[in-house]
Amino acid sequence: MKEREFAIVDIETTGGNAGSSRITEIAIIIHDGTHITDRWETLVNPQLQIPPSIFALTGIDNDMVRHAPMFGDIAAKVFEMLSNRVFVAHNVNFDYSFVRHQLEQAGYTWTATKLCTVRATRKIKPGLRSYSLGNLCRSLDISIENRHRAGGDADATAILFSRLLEWDTNAEIEKMLKKTAPDQRLPPNLAPRDFESLPEKPGVYYFYNRTNKVVYVGKAINLKKRVASHFSGHKTTSQRQHFLRDIHHISYEVCATELMALLLECAEIKKLWPTYNTALKRFDTKYGLFEYEARSGYRYLAIGKITKFQKCIQPFNSEYEGVNALLSLAQKFRIDHRFCKYGRPAEGELVLPTDMSNLPDIEQHNSQVDNAIASLSKSRPSFAIIDNGRSPDEKSCVYVENGAFYGMGYIAAETGISDLSEVKEAVTPYHSNGYLNSVVFSFGQKNPAKVFGLSVAGA
Repeated sequence: MKEREFAIVDIETTGGNAGSSRITEIAIIIHDGTHITDRWETLVNPQLQIPPSIFALTGIDNDMVRHAPMFGDIAAKVFEMLSNRVFVAHNVNFDYSFVRHQLEQAGYTWTATKLCTVRATRKIKPGLRSYSLGNLCRSLDISIENRHRAGGDADATAILFSRLLEWDTNAEIEKMLKKTAPDQRLPPNLAPRDFESLPEKPGVYYFYNRTNKVVYVGKAINLKKRVASHFSGHKTTSQRQHFLRDIHHISYEVCATELMALLLECAEIKKLWPTYNTALKRFDTKYGLFEYEARSGYRYLAIGKITKFQKCIQPFNSEYEGVNALLSLAQKFRIDHRFCKYGRPAEGELVLPTDMSNLPDIEQHNSQVDNAIASLSKSRPSFAIIDNGRSPDEKSCVYVENGAFYGMGYIAAETGISDLSEVKEAVTPYHSNGYLNSVVFSFGQKNPAKVFGLSVAGA
């Protein structure tokens, strides 16, 4: 081990988010790699109310910190003790994010090499049932007093750290301290082998929590690089901290192309509904063209909002797009405007009674509505996108049937395709939605050379 000094740190806080919570107690123990050389701890006035749940956990209440120094008063001391030393903590990113954020607010620019005793213990003492500080102390016969207080937890972490130095016959800590070591960026509960196994290929990756439930799905052109990007930076938001703590396992599926990865990502998000995926959950077609028959026997066409599991004749990304399409249909097929509904009236808009005199012949009108609907079906193309496979001996294929994404899959490179039905049989079906359709059509328009067997229904 090179000659280094270590600052072993533990803090208590008003909550779990460094951006909105504050430190209520801090303890710093200086270790020279052989023994402890200095120790300091203090309560801190957070200038915030301490929630009852935090008091129940730590025993620190508002009265205890009322006359304690504010962090700004101790920032110079904290900065001095941490400067030019390795920052050591159990679940290091939590303590580091708070200390860095509050030092920054006090006017100090500080960064440090980090060492997580959770990750270090996993490497040096693998196979233990739990790596929480309390359970480790029980498993390794480490005395711990004043649990959930900064001084008590820091003392226990210092003993754990000293033992890890003794047990580290393979120089794991030295490897972890290298600036390029990926372990320093990984979430504390993630096994390094999960990250190390990621290939540098396009695909979809899955983050799992401790109960093996998928909490996030993402796509990548380079799986390893994209996953690593989740763990870089020093954001202090509550969501990011919870997100990183929730990652216990990673799996992945290699895809042949970015298009295949994008389609699989969207389909998996819709199927699994992961906690931390938000953008693609919201992206879905909201409006559609509907047809219904009144008691009089006249058939109506209407633009309206699509509710869950509701089917429509044709979806639209906006009400404006749907209204324009219905206006065009009504004009082209001479449908009486009284039988077209163009969405709900705006708030406060006066809706006048419709004059229903001189109505068209009912059979002729309904036939015109039939023709309008049939024209939409006829204009929906079926086609396949044939592209590179995951290896030279296969090809990827995406199949669209009657204007809707049907499925995707892989076929042998030497397979000759003469008909779209052969592609349909080769792909795995997926549930379609407006976003998937728009992605496939956009790709086909930009890459016409990869589009196979373009046909129009009814042609």
